[in-house]
Amino acid sequence: MSSKPQAQSSLPAPPGEGRGTRRIEKALPGDGRVPPSRPSPRGGRSKAVKAALDAWFVERGWKPFKFQREVWKAIADGRSGLLHATTGAGKTYAVWLGALQAFVRARKANAPATARPVADPLTVLWLTPMRALAADTLRALQQPLEALGAEVHPWSAGARSGDTTSAERSAQNQRLPTVLVTTPESLSLLLARADAREVLGHVRMAVVDEWHELLGNKRGVQVQLALARLRRWNPGLAVWGMSATLGNLHEAMHALLGHEDGVLVQGQVPKKLVIDSLLPGVAERFPWGGHLGLTMLPQVIEEIAASSTTLVFTNTRSQAEIWYQAMLEAKPEWAGLIALHHGSLDREVREWVELGLKSGELKAVVCTSSLDLGVDFLPVERVLQIGSPKGVARLLQRAGRSGHAPGRPSRITLVPTHSVEMVEGSAARTAIAAGHIEARHTPEQPLDVLVQHLVTVALGGGFVPDELYEEVRGTAAYENLSRENWQWCLEFVAQGGPSLAAYPDYKRVVPDAEGVWRVPDARLARRHRMNIGTIVSDASISVQYVGGTKIGSVEESFVARMKPGDCFLFGGRMLELVRIHDMTAWVRRASGKRAAVPRWGGGRMPLSNTLADAVVQQLAQAGEGRYDSPELQCVRPLLEIQQQWSALPTPQTLLAETLSTREGAHLFLYPFAGRHVHLGLASLLAWRVAQHEARTFSIAVNDYGFELLSATEVDWPTLLPQVLTLPQGNGEDQRAALLHEVLASLNAGELAQRRFREIARVSGLIYQGYPGEKRSSKQLQASSSLFWEVFRKYDPGNRLLQQAEQELLAQELEIGRLRASLERIATQRLVLKPLVRPTPFSFPLMVELFREKLSNENVADRIARMVEQLEKAAGGVVTAGGVERVKGTLAFGQEGPGKPPRPVGQRRDRRRPSRPSRPLPPL
Repeated sequence: MSSKPQAQSSLPAPPGEGRGTRRIEKALPGDGRVPPSRPSPRGGRSKAVKAALDAWFVERGWKPFKFQREVWKAIADGRSGLLHATTGAGKTYAVWLGALQAFVRARKANAPATARPVADPLTVLWLTPMRALAADTLRALQQPLEALGAEVHPWSAGARSGDTTSAERSAQNQRLPTVLVTTPESLSLLLARADAREVLGHVRMAVVDEWHELLGNKRGVQVQLALARLRRWNPGLAVWGMSATLGNLHEAMHALLGHEDGVLVQGQVPKKLVIDSLLPGVAERFPWGGHLGLTMLPQVIEEIAASSTTLVFTNTRSQAEIWYQAMLEAKPEWAGLIALHHGSLDREVREWVELGLKSGELKAVVCTSSLDLGVDFLPVERVLQIGSPKGVARLLQRAGRSGHAPGRPSRITLVPTHSVEMVEGSAARTAIAAGHIEARHTPEQPLDVLVQHLVTVALGGGFVPDELYEEVRGTAAYENLSRENWQWCLEFVAQGGPSLAAYPDYKRVVPDAEGVWRVPDARLARRHRMNIGTIVSDASISVQYVGGTKIGSVEESFVARMKPGDCFLFGGRMLELVRIHDMTAWVRRASGKRAAVPRWGGGRMPLSNTLADAVVQQLAQAGEGRYDSPELQCVRPLLEIQQQWSALPTPQTLLAETLSTREGAHLFLYPFAGRHVHLGLASLLAWRVAQHEARTFSIAVNDYGFELLSATEVDWPTLLPQVLTLPQGNGEDQRAALLHEVLASLNAGELAQRRFREIARVSGLIYQGYPGEKRSSKQLQASSSLFWEVFRKYDPGNRLLQQAEQELLAQELEIGRLRASLERIATQRLVLKPLVRPTPFSFPLMVELFREKLSNENVADRIARMVEQLEKAAGGVVTAGGVERVKGTLAFGQEGPGKPPRPVGQRRDRRRPSRPSRPLPPL
């Protein structure tokens, strides 16, 4: 909504009563489903609703945008669709006001004035991916409801999520509100109620907020299945999705609706977006992962001081803890004015921070993806992004947290932690100007989610297999589901497959005398309801003050390495471990000691294809002598040395470098495809080379390239063109051959078993316990390992084993991107450069291997000496700043899962012999 005053009402005339509907009998081609019904225009209630909403608009000085009018008209016509518009443009009111006009009823003319009408039953479901977003959305929806007045039938509004109190949940169990803001998991729980059809059968519209956040994962599949169930009960159900950062809009809409008969509305609202970078005084020419460390802290402090309210995003919770503590130490007077926010902090702490942001009381908040989504923080003036955003869509999403209102500019400033990340800043700005945003795709046929859904539907009134099969195939994720896979899923929920048939716990769903499949055991029903959902994480331990409040939670694997008296940094506080009891780490405040920083899994995000391609384009421009942006100007000394000693990558060339050192023979390759693809490519190349002669390789990867290190010389000029090819054959044969080679080149069994642990949890084979029951990660791991071994030995055709392998390839190794990279490499000219010394691009890869083999002290000493030698060779005077300064930066290059740092005070008498990074056995 713009802030211009409106001279007259701009709202379209809403539809009438809608009780009589006409159904289009002609089915959509090929699927046999009936399109949504259109409300027939009858004007009984429209005038009162329209007048009330018009007045509400005028009071705020708003005038509807064109895209909002389009959405209102589409909803009035009974259509479903996807709304794509910039963050803060008014998407929520575009859909919500359309729903109010379409579905709010006028009060009967002869109704007694003193009668207090009961609110309408559940009519609109509003799905959000985050609990924090649910509370904020509810507040936004309630405002126009309060303006409708007494002339219309009242609507009630409420939220239901994991944060809902037991009293509120109990009241909702008696009667749900007219509009319910909820999460995918809570919707599945409603579907598991015995009276699910009676409770949800009145729903006339489902809205999925931030669809891009759900589309590419199993939670999105969970939403697709839930919407298919609602459509069966009400074929006229209207479904609307909202998003701001999607590159494949038509595919995203198909995934949401399950058909092509939708309305795609794109909100072209002029909004100023500023993307700039904080640049260091001198860009080091020989960087390593995270080498800038806290060097940029003074500039970050200066930028925060000059703004009213700032969000400081980091890519990991560990980095958020470090930066928050560093800011407090630099500006102790900011205590109480800056805060920390991430998903492992206790809910009360997070809510306090969110309210402080909304009220403008906080000057800055250091946060992670926990504040990525559309929570409305109007006071936020700008955003700082520490390190690479890894993708264009993520950058846009975080930029939208500032200026979150029509007409207000959004500004995001990139703070590099690595010299090459400055190129990413320039590349991201170019990609956004060209309209290049990453596509997201729905997972294909995850059977663990389908198995869970079968039990959910069996609890929610039961199902007839043939009818449910057609319903499930109405979703994009399962539109190609075969009868064989469907039958396997039925048998699995009926008896756990052939290997578990003797155990009653796995007879979860059985047909009754009438052929309706139901859950026969109340105990199994309770267990399923307590473990619904597809979010799987490592077991966590609560962190709580002795005799005091809960602070949050950390992963069990981190705390397990500590002993009483050890200190760690958490929630912006220095804490000392007192004891661990009943899955709780009891702590007290500490001071004056160095502390370890907790590490959480899942932190390392790969560089997206879209951003990687834009980076290579920027490097190609630099190779032509065009340094058109401030970022390229700053990093120019590094790029010129890279070009003098080797070359710069371009879209038409593939750069490879070889180097001989005392460690052995190094190969550096720069496909710029992201770390997941590089791990698969490096393993594949090492395996293929080993087919010619038995060798052992060490592997290091980053987002730009990878290194293969062999103890003996390798004839790379001869071998490299041979191993950088796709397998022989076409289509499926070629794909199958590539899958075979990739699996053979890795320790695929161990990796797939790790994926199976998550699949076993989602499918209900193992469960995380009832409320108050604490199960450790060792217990869960042991349970999943047992199933893994049993299935491999007695049920090798188990579809969940196959799914684990498929997810490993698709998600951890990104086999699709890997194949596309090989196809692109086949069209590129190989530029092989023998080196005399490491280049600016190869040096960070060498450091990655040092990290694996050496202690931090030895790594820091090695880096400092090498940088000094390389700078001398380059004719420069810049040094690494000494061993202590280097050591202080090493924590910044170790994002994501891995061994947590050794807590202070824990002594190690003898260091175990180090192993090469990801060694491959001689073949």
